[in-house]
Amino acid sequence: MTEDDRHRTGFTEYTRTAAAREQVLAATEPVSRTERMSLFEADERVVAGGIDANRAVPHYERAAMDGFAVRAVETFEADERAPVSFEIAETVSPGTATRVHTGSELPEGADAVVMVEDVAVSGDELVVSSAVPEGANVGPIGEDVEAGQKLFGDGHRLRPSDVGLLKAVGFDEVGVYERPRVSVLPTGEELVQADPNPGEIIETNGQTVSQYVRRWGGEPTYRDIVTDDPERLRAAIERDLDHDIVVTTGGSSVGERDLLPDVVDELGEVFVHGVALKPGHPVALGVVEETPVLMLPGYPVACIVNAVQFLRPAIELAGHLPHRSPPTTEARLTRKIPSEPGVRTFARVQMADGGGSEGGTTATPTRAKGAGVLSSVALADGWVVVPEEREGYAGGETVAVETWEWSR
Repeated sequence: MTEDDRHRTGFTEYTRTAAAREQVLAATEPVSRTERMSLFEADERVVAGGIDANRAVPHYERAAMDGFAVRAVETFEADERAPVSFEIAETVSPGTATRVHTGSELPEGADAVVMVEDVAVSGDELVVSSAVPEGANVGPIGEDVEAGQKLFGDGHRLRPSDVGLLKAVGFDEVGVYERPRVSVLPTGEELVQADPNPGEIIETNGQTVSQYVRRWGGEPTYRDIVTDDPERLRAAIERDLDHDIVVTTGGSSVGERDLLPDVVDELGEVFVHGVALKPGHPVALGVVEETPVLMLPGYPVACIVNAVQFLRPAIELAGHLPHRSPPTTEARLTRKIPSEPGVRTFARVQMADGGGSEGGTTATPTRAKGAGVLSSVALADGWVVVPEEREGYAGGETVAVETWEWSR
């Protein structure tokens, strides 16, 4: 379709959401760049290449209980009628025992620990009234982790407990994949960063998307506003093709000032323009020199919906992160949610503990329906996704509310 056709006829067909997402992911490559990072900074980073234990944990035989270290064989005949006595000493030798504490090294010559509650002590004499087998109450070398044991495979996202384990086995830094670099380009001649005059709008989409990029595991580059000029848009995109993903906000529809799809199509390919979702159908998705370019709508709600549907999974793939569906909460609708057949609808809702005889959690659709009402997202608790095959949900139905702003 030529530029004139696009602006004259508008959208003639829409791509299903799932199909559009598949095309975005097909154009996205996992990052191969790696870096070394201190353990203190490594939480939530993705392991590159796998990690094996440098040393065993524990790396010595240790007492697993407070008590006395002994030679087990010397306790074998001990019972209540004929207890065995030991001299309490600094070292373990025939006839002697040494006091130990949980975690302390097992003294040379000892092979068992008698728990403190199972003995009697009188001065320097220890009385044992029950036998203990060899290895009793002793933590062997490598009981926790064996030397050389495989700990984490390639692509594992580190948690605080993982980082603690790495420190225990002898690491002070770890090899991880670099975070995907995402260029965020807010566009529109009406946008300003502060103190708007009549007809001007504060830029929020680029900032919001940049913060989502960081939350989703990417490294954003939040660029200055680019005005609606083909040459400036072209230059901004070409400048950032060294990034793993380029995402723009605004200028993605079919109006006279919606120039981005044509600019991207000239530089590379637009493979989707118009998706069957609401709000936010005027999204465009393409690729330039093997870099995915996601052109998000300028209306704030539409921008966020599309960022969640397309940008988040692209960042996950590029960053070697598993795709995870958002957590959901079942709730009863207090009123209906209308939807157009064939369109996936994202209806913002507020949740509350239900009262009355039915009880349970309720979900109330927000009164604001427009794709430009940012507060309807900021003040919502989640959204209900109405699939393409449904004509909405009736009031009283139980639905799944997606908490789409969850962190990993």
